[in-house]
Amino acid sequence: MPETPRLSALVPSGIRPPFAAYSHGTLVPGGAEWVFTSGQLGITADDVIPEDVRAQADLCFAACEAILTEAGFAKSDTVRINAFVTERAGMTGYMAARDAWCAGMERLPASTLVIVSGFTRPEFKVEVEVTAARLPPG
Repeated sequence: MPETPRLSALVPSGIRPPFAAYSHGTLVPGGAEWVFTSGQLGITADDVIPEDVRAQADLCFAACEAILTEAGFAKSDTVRINAFVTERAGMTGYMAARDAWCAGMERLPASTLVIVSGFTRPEFKVEVEVTAARLPPG
């Protein structure tokens, strides 16, 4: 009986292991359904923007999860995270939020973090977008 296609984390033994809770890549077989979020900023529904990078990142991930849920996906369907912070010092808060969001995932997504000069408004310190995929049942 052929093996059922599945999403697979790619962590080759011939390269340095990931620095944190992510995979170097994710294999998505053909026939998958996809969700791509826009970049989400750390702002509440009533326009409150926390000063802390961790708090903003937590809001970013909560918004990404809400978008996935709207599509009937789970956060564990995430295959890639792209994130942007405005300063190197913000990496710690962002990574804590990402690691908390990924905690318990059987397959960790690929992840990229980039330091940028800023966003559309100076109070924003982090932006996160996710890509998710899942295979149809069967």
